[in-house]
Amino acid sequence: MTELALSQSSRQAFSDYLSLTKPRIALLVLVTTAASFRLASQSDLFLFLFIATLLGTGLASAAASVFNCVLDREIDARMERTRHRPLAAGRLGVAPATIFGFALSLASFAILILWANLLAASLALFAIFFYSVIYTLWLKRTSPLCTAIGGIAGAIPPLIGWAAATGQIEAPALVLFAILFLWQPPHFWALALHRVEEYRRANLPILPVVRGERATRRQSLLYALALLPISLLLFYPLGVVGWGYALGAGALGLGFIYVSWRNFAQPSIANSKQLFFYSMIYLALLFLVIMLSAL
Repeated sequence: MTELALSQSSRQAFSDYLSLTKPRIALLVLVTTAASFRLASQSDLFLFLFIATLLGTGLASAAASVFNCVLDREIDARMERTRHRPLAAGRLGVAPATIFGFALSLASFAILILWANLLAASLALFAIFFYSVIYTLWLKRTSPLCTAIGGIAGAIPPLIGWAAATGQIEAPALVLFAILFLWQPPHFWALALHRVEEYRRANLPILPVVRGERATRRQSLLYALALLPISLLLFYPLGVVGWGYALGAGALGLGFIYVSWRNFAQPSIANSKQLFFYSMIYLALLFLVIMLSAL
C-alpha cells in the first residue's frame, strides 16, 4: 500500500509539474519556431541545430508558463478556468515551482548559447522576462493594453528560430513576429468574452471588462483585418514563399475575418467560442503552410 501510494504521489507530482509548463501553448510555440527556422534555412536544414533550437525554445516557453503560474496563483484560485492548477489548488509549493522555472530558464539559455548563438539565447531569455514580469506581474494587473503589449512575448519564438538559423533577424522574421503579434489579441479576447465575469471578479482590467464586449469584438475584427495583408508580405514583396502559401494564407485570413465579423455582428458566446477555436486552427495551418512552402 505504501509503494502504491508513493507511485500515485509521484505520478501526481509529475502531472502537476508538467501542467505548470502549459504543454498546449508550448506546442504552438514549437510550431511557429520550427516554421521560422525552416524558412530561414531554405534548402540547408541542419538537423542538430534544428532540434537544439526547438528544445531551447520549448524550455523557454515552459519556464515562462511556470513563472506565470507562480505569479498568478492567487488570481488563478479565484477563477473557475484556472482554480485547479497545481499552485492555485495548493498541490505544489511556491518555492519548488520557482526553482523549477529558473532551472528551465537556465537549461534553455545553455542549450541555445551552446548550440545556436547568443542572439537566439538572449531572445529566449528576454521572452521569459517579458512574459513573466512585464505582462504577468505588471500589465495584466494594471492596464487593458495587457493583451496587445503582452503579445510581444508570444511573438518572439519565430525570431528565435530565425536567429538560430541565420545569426541575425531579417525582414521575413519580423513579418512572422507581426503575424503572431496581431493573432494573439483576438485569440485571447475570444476566450475572455465568454468568461468575462470571471475576469471581473478577479479584478483584472482586460479589454472586455474595461471597455465592454462590443468594443472588444470590434477590436478583434480590426486585428483580423490587419492580419491578412501582413501575412501576405511573405509572398510579396519579400518573395520567400510561393503561390501555395499566398493562396493558403489568403483563404485562412479571409476565414479569420469572417468569424471575427460574425462575432462582432452577431454577438454570442457561441460565436466567441468559434472564433477562439478557429484562431488556433488558423495559426497551426498557417505555419504548416509556411513549412511546406519552405520545402
